[in-house]
Amino acid sequence: MSSQTDQIVAKLKSRGLRVTPQRFAVYANLLGRCDHPTADDILSDLNQAAPTSSQATVYSSLQALREVNLVREVLLEEGVCRYDANVGPHHHFRCQSCGAIADIPWETLASLNLQTLSPRWQIEGYEVTVRGVCDRCQTQ
Repeated sequence: MSSQTDQIVAKLKSRGLRVTPQRFAVYANLLGRCDHPTADDILSDLNQAAPTSSQATVYSSLQALREVNLVREVLLEEGVCRYDANVGPHHHFRCQSCGAIADIPWETLASLNLQTLSPRWQIEGYEVTVRGVCDRCQTQ
């Protein structure tokens, strides 16, 4: 087994997950990309070489990975759930032209003063989504 394979297996086991071929494939796919794919994007990737995964299997794998905090759901547009294996604190940029999504390091944006919000709210965290046009679209 390769070092990366060993690391994925160890991470899944450390979170109490059974290592199934499908769960391994979904997690490995997410670790290898930074485009915040949908479940259908992942399914398409996994079935390119040999169609063996079902939509239900991909969704259940993502749910299991999400429950143990190995992936998170990212909601950057209405009705579209995307997934991210980067579960550390960070923000997102979304291009309004091409739809590309990029991570913004947490420390890049100044901290918000949450004390100015309603005292009745119990704030547990926040994430900023910056919208604009990416450099690639600006040059087209």
